[in-house]
Amino acid sequence: MDAQTTPLTQRPQWQSLLRHRDAIKTTQLRDLFAADPQRGERLTAEAAGLYLDYSKQRVNDDTLRLLRELADACGLRARIDAMFRGDRINTTENRAVLHVALRAPAGEKILLDGHDVVADVQAVLDRMASFSERVRSGNWKGHTGKPIRNIVNIGIGGSDLGPVMAFEALRHYSRRDMNFRFVSNVDATDFVEATHDLDAAETLFVICSKTFTTLETLTNAHAARSWCLKVLGEDETDANGAIAKHFVAVSTNADGVKKFGIDTANMFEFWDWVGGRYSMDSAIGLSTMLAIGAQNFRAMLAGFRAMDEHFRSEPLERNLPALMGLLAVWNNNFLGAEAVAVLPYAQYLKRFPAYLQQLTMESNGKHVMLNGTHVDYSTCPIFWGEPGTNGQHSFYQLIHQGTRLIPCDFIGFCQGLNPLGNQHDLLMANVFAQSEALAFGKTPDQVRAEGTPPALVPHRVCEGNRPSNTILAERLDPQTLGALVALYEHAVFVQGVVWNIDSFDQWGVELGKQLAKTTAAEIASKDEPKLAHDSSTNALIRRYRQLRDDATSGKA
Repeated sequence: MDAQTTPLTQRPQWQSLLRHRDAIKTTQLRDLFAADPQRGERLTAEAAGLYLDYSKQRVNDDTLRLLRELADACGLRARIDAMFRGDRINTTENRAVLHVALRAPAGEKILLDGHDVVADVQAVLDRMASFSERVRSGNWKGHTGKPIRNIVNIGIGGSDLGPVMAFEALRHYSRRDMNFRFVSNVDATDFVEATHDLDAAETLFVICSKTFTTLETLTNAHAARSWCLKVLGEDETDANGAIAKHFVAVSTNADGVKKFGIDTANMFEFWDWVGGRYSMDSAIGLSTMLAIGAQNFRAMLAGFRAMDEHFRSEPLERNLPALMGLLAVWNNNFLGAEAVAVLPYAQYLKRFPAYLQQLTMESNGKHVMLNGTHVDYSTCPIFWGEPGTNGQHSFYQLIHQGTRLIPCDFIGFCQGLNPLGNQHDLLMANVFAQSEALAFGKTPDQVRAEGTPPALVPHRVCEGNRPSNTILAERLDPQTLGALVALYEHAVFVQGVVWNIDSFDQWGVELGKQLAKTTAAEIASKDEPKLAHDSSTNALIRRYRQLRDDATSGKA
C-alpha cells in the first residue's frame, strides 16, 4: 500500500506519534517550562492581527515535528491548494469549497468550470452595499412611507448562527437607532418574542434560505408575512405591494422568492460552493451589513482574507490554522480529549462558542472516510463554552479538577471597547490566571504550605497539566473578527484532512429533517393516522395528539 491508501492509524507517522506519546506521558507542563525558560515566548505564532500562544499545550519540539510530518503524509499542502483552486473537494456532493472566494479582492480570479466566481461575489457585494445604504439612510421606505428601523433576520443553521454571532460581536459598531432581531427556531415563541414590540410599518424581514424550501425558515417567513399584513391592515389582494416593501431574500430560488411576494430585484444570491456554516461573509451576512455598514463589512472581509493568505502561504511551523488543527488532532487522538472549551473573554463574543459548535461539529462529526469506509479513530471532539468570567463560576470546576481532559481556547483583547475603571484589566487578569492555573495547578506541598488541614489537602490540590491555547488581539473590530473566524475555519479543515473525511457535507442533519416531514403530516392529520414507526415513536405521537386535542377542546 502506498502512503495515500495506507490507513491513517497504520501510517508510520501515526505510529511514531503513538510511541512519542508513550515516551512523554509522564512529562508535566511544569517540567517543560522548567527545562526551557523561553518556551512561553518561543511556542507562539502571529498573523492577521492574532497572536497565538500554544506553549501551554502538552507538546515539545519532537511532538510538533511529528505532527507536521503527519500533515505532510496526509497531503495537507496539496489539499489546501486544491481548495483555493476550486477543485471539487466536497466529494459526496461533487462541489467545490470556495468560501475563500467570498473575501477575495476585486480583480482576483478564481475559476470554477471556467467561470470567474470572484466577479459574481463582487457584484453581489456591490448590490448589498447599495441596498444597505438605502435602508440605513432612510431612503428605503416601508409600505406606509415610514423608514425602516427594525431588521429581523429569519434563517436557521448557518443562516442564523453566523449573522447573529457577527451582530453580537460587532454590536459596538452597529447602528444604535435601529433594532436587529434574529428568528431561527420553529417554536412560535421565537418569532413572537422577536416581534412583539416592533412596528410592522418600520420592519424589514431578511429571509435567508438557499433553496427557499427550508421548513423552519419558510414556516417563520409565512408567520412574518401574516403578521406584517395583519398589522398593516392589508389582505391578500394587496399583499405583494406590502410584502415587497418589507421583505428581501437571500436565496438562489427566484421562483420561490417571487411566489412568496418578494421582488426578485431584492433577492441576493449565493452559491452551492458556499456551505451554510461558511456563509456569514456571503449575502447571508446582509443583516450584518445593515447593522455595521458596508465599509465595516468589507473590513471584516479583509480580516478573513489576511488569514486565508497566511494559511495558504505560511510554512506549517508558523501557520496558525495548521498549528491549531494539528494540536487538536494531538489532544483528541493521542491524549484522549473528547471536548474543547472555547472561552472568549469578551462579552461581545457571547455567541461565538455556539457558532463554532456548528462550524466544527457539523463539519467533522463524521464516522466514515472519503472512500466510505468506517474510521477506526476518534474524529471531532465536542465544542462548547461561554464567555469569561461567567464560565469561571459555572463549569471551570470540571476543567480544573474533573476526571476529563478538556483543552481550552482562551480568547482575549488588549484594548476594551467600553472603558470603565479597571474592569478590562481585571478581565484580562483572569485570562492569564486561568491558563496558568490549568497548566501548573497547585501541588500537595503548596496546599500544605498554606496551612491546610491534612484531611482537606486532596480536595484543594489541582493537578494541572491541562492544555490550553491563548489567542490575543489588539481589539475586537470587524477585521479581527474576520481573521478569528477564518482561523477556526481553516483549523477545522486541517483536522478533516488528517482524518480523511469530508468536512463539507452534513448528511446526518438531513435524516431527521426527512423523517420530520412524515411525522408532521401524521400529527396534522384530522383522522387517526396509520403509524408505522417503532413502538416508542408511535406512542409518543398518539400521546401528543391526545393531549393537544384535549387542551384544544377544553378537556384538559
